[in-house]
Amino acid sequence: MFRSALRPAALLLAPALLLTGCAGSVPDGATPGKAGFGHPRTIDNCGHRVTLRSAPKRAVSLNQGTTEILLSLGLADRMAGTATWTDPVMKGLEKANARVPRLADDNPSFEKVLDADPDFVTASFVSTLGQGGVAARERFEKLGVPTYVSPADCAEGKDNDSGGDGSRGTPLALDAVYGEIRDLARAFGVEARGDELVAALKERVRRATAGLDASGVSLMYWFANSQSPYLAGCCGAPGAITRAVGAKNAFSDTHDEWPQINWETVADRDPDVIVLGDLTRRSQTAESAEAKIHFLETTPATRDLTAVKNKRYVLLSGQAMNPSIRTVEGIEQVAAGLRGLGLAK
Repeated sequence: MFRSALRPAALLLAPALLLTGCAGSVPDGATPGKAGFGHPRTIDNCGHRVTLRSAPKRAVSLNQGTTEILLSLGLADRMAGTATWTDPVMKGLEKANARVPRLADDNPSFEKVLDADPDFVTASFVSTLGQGGVAARERFEKLGVPTYVSPADCAEGKDNDSGGDGSRGTPLALDAVYGEIRDLARAFGVEARGDELVAALKERVRRATAGLDASGVSLMYWFANSQSPYLAGCCGAPGAITRAVGAKNAFSDTHDEWPQINWETVADRDPDVIVLGDLTRRSQTAESAEAKIHFLETTPATRDLTAVKNKRYVLLSGQAMNPSIRTVEGIEQVAAGLRGLGLAK
């Protein structure tokens, strides 16, 4: 419908690199009796020491980001439930995902999670396992259920108490995502799969950005909401994407993760390209890219923006705009989009 809105085909992992095979009872590459074999295992995670006395068999993932990592590690057969989805599951993981019960499209209740009889609970955000979320980590841990939160959301410099989605004093590095993959692979005893997945993601970033020159191009990332839009600050996943492609973030002076910024300020910054979150959820206004483009092209405050007049749009999944395995997909798509628009070599 929107022929000018670029939706570059994602450079998908080859089937062998999706690692969707069933996990065995012995850690990859391990031999009984050798050091490193088996459990218990302890992982330092966001100020908690997480001890797993055995490899999880009934894990519940409370956010799409951690879910897609577990599925990519071939652990669908060890999952008892998922929750909180903004987008369709990553391509190539559909069959594995269909095998795992969905407890809720948004946050499930604490009781709903317990009904799944979990032996491990993961989340992408501190808030999911905090006040106002599903339940505090301590509530699960008192019941003997270990929990894990994506290190990207508690990385050095991340302040989750500053309001909204928090703020970052230090730019997010993809190493935080790679660290999560390795942590979860270790928790389940499939370290070799984790190493292989990280290597594949790094190679995808290398290929996507090889020879890319987007210096001088300013990007604006719009996640959701038309009245008070959530736009990306300097230092979250969009910042990692922007640095990878060598462009500039129109709001690089803003350290909030997803500040709400008025359209008058957007007009003053006048970005060269607008990166649009193409969400399938329905909790905010202007969730889909189609709705965002309609708003931009019909609203007096936005229709004269340089990016809008020239129809310079790049579409991303919501998950690509969060620190997750899909951030690599975001780098690929923004790089391809800038090349397709003639704004990068």
